[in-house]
Amino acid sequence: MPIALIVLAAGQGSRMRSDMAKVLHRVAHAPLLAHALRAGASLAPERTIVVTGHGADAVEEALADIDRDAVTMRQSEQAGTAHAVAQARPALEGFEGDAIVLYGDTPFIRSETLAAMVAARREGANVVVLGFHAAEPGRYGRLVADGDRLERIVEWKDATEAERAITLCNSGVVAADAGTLFALIDQVGRDNAAGEYYLTDIVALARAARLSARVVTCPEAETMGVNTRADLAAAEAAFQARARARALEDGVTMTAPDTVFLAHDTVLGRDVTVEPHVVFGPGVTVETGATIRAFSHLEGCHVGGDCTIGPYARLRPGTELDRGVKVGNFVEVKAARVAEGAKLNHLSYVGDAVVGARANVGAGTITCNYDGVFKHVTRIGADAFIGSNTALVAPVVVGNGAMTGSGSVVTQDVPDGALALGRAKQVNKDGFATRLMAKLRTAKARRAN
Repeated sequence: MPIALIVLAAGQGSRMRSDMAKVLHRVAHAPLLAHALRAGASLAPERTIVVTGHGADAVEEALADIDRDAVTMRQSEQAGTAHAVAQARPALEGFEGDAIVLYGDTPFIRSETLAAMVAARREGANVVVLGFHAAEPGRYGRLVADGDRLERIVEWKDATEAERAITLCNSGVVAADAGTLFALIDQVGRDNAAGEYYLTDIVALARAARLSARVVTCPEAETMGVNTRADLAAAEAAFQARARARALEDGVTMTAPDTVFLAHDTVLGRDVTVEPHVVFGPGVTVETGATIRAFSHLEGCHVGGDCTIGPYARLRPGTELDRGVKVGNFVEVKAARVAEGAKLNHLSYVGDAVVGARANVGAGTITCNYDGVFKHVTRIGADAFIGSNTALVAPVVVGNGAMTGSGSVVTQDVPDGALALGRAKQVNKDGFATRLMAKLRTAKARRAN
């Protein structure tokens, strides 16, 4: 049976106090919408429809980078969740299968939970609703059920005191045959406290039509919605706690896990060691046996096995480090390929560069890659030795086994095995420093008087 996802992403999210659409706010460097779609993707949906509204242009632009196969439908009027789901109908014309309704601001539904809902559908339930037992039910809609047999859903605004005492709450996630779902939505009215078309009404309508409805439950943490900045911070904390725990289970050593921040797509190999206060931006892979030392920041890079990074290193997008590379303290690397065993140990910037195997880049080295308009590449050969405080003015090539003298400004290619000296000849002026300092001190005294 094919599956279609209907992801609701039209809400304004006024409590976020933001000009940006709520579903574009980020957790672990990915929009909330991306997290929701990732969970649904585990079902291998035949079609994915995202219903947009507030900030639709920006949401649709972002969606192009998240899921190019997703179709967007706009909800021009914010008239409730049933009305939002109804906007997906044209995109599901001729579709025969199950539709699952997800929410773009609910990022942590697990694939196992969605699989349980699909299994309930396969077992004969016409409508399946995802519920959870809330520690503090608050204003959640309540599920009125007998075991897993669902009778109806009552919104908090419309609930009696007895119904508000129920702790089984509605997540909003629904699974049903697509044809059945839209047929039930056609019957939904707006005679309620909010004057909206509630998707929750389909359960009572299904029961009235002698269709079966069932509740599948999950832990409350999975249903966390993000409606405020405080919710966003809580969602980030929840993601980080899970990601750190998973990394530790997979064989990563973290000496202070609570100080390490991972992105949604961080990949850490077995026996990787991560010291305190390390931040991983998106697009980072670290291979087996590497060590990321304290206060380093990595983004968009690949770190080979047995590398040592930091402390206080920054790896920027496009950095590719082969096995055994050392990137030391206060070194920044950007868009550079560094071959096996090379060393970039101290206080250097290596950008738009190719560094050969076993090359040694001395402290204070800078690849001068930008001329104000274009970026240029520096190539450093295998076994080359770059003296401290060398400025390599790209495009330039330092050959295999070549050297540069400390303090050199290198503007021409250096042949294999050659030594390049690009600095002015030193001149010593006897007694000049003593005379100059005396003159300056005299001037300072006069000003003080």
